[in-house]
Amino acid sequence: MSVNEEDSVASLNGLRWLFAFLALGGAVYANHILVDESILIRVAVILVLVAVGLGIAVTTTKGIAGMAFAKESRIEARKVVWPTRAETVQTSLIILVAVVIMSLLLWGVDAVLVNVVNFLTVKGS
Repeated sequence: MSVNEEDSVASLNGLRWLFAFLALGGAVYANHILVDESILIRVAVILVLVAVGLGIAVTTTKGIAGMAFAKESRIEARKVVWPTRAETVQTSLIILVAVVIMSLLLWGVDAVLVNVVNFLTVKGS
């Protein structure tokens, strides 16, 4: 790509982002203006404006990259081997037991430290 082509793509991206934000801002404005209208009309207008704004945003360089990332993420998520219900329950119980043991251990250490501090402060006075 030449420098002129890159400049034109960058300026088109800027215009696309401007129109995308204008469409999304128009959706917010339409929600404010159409307060007295039927909820069906409000929702339809807002959905159309949001769809237009997102549709324009997807055509930008960052939008295309974002869509490619979303597709790749979906492909990777399909590759995940999810644990069975039994594995999930067993893991959760192990974590629960570990938390209980650690809380009892910390409670015991705290009790010992409180007694040591009380012993040193009361006898030192």
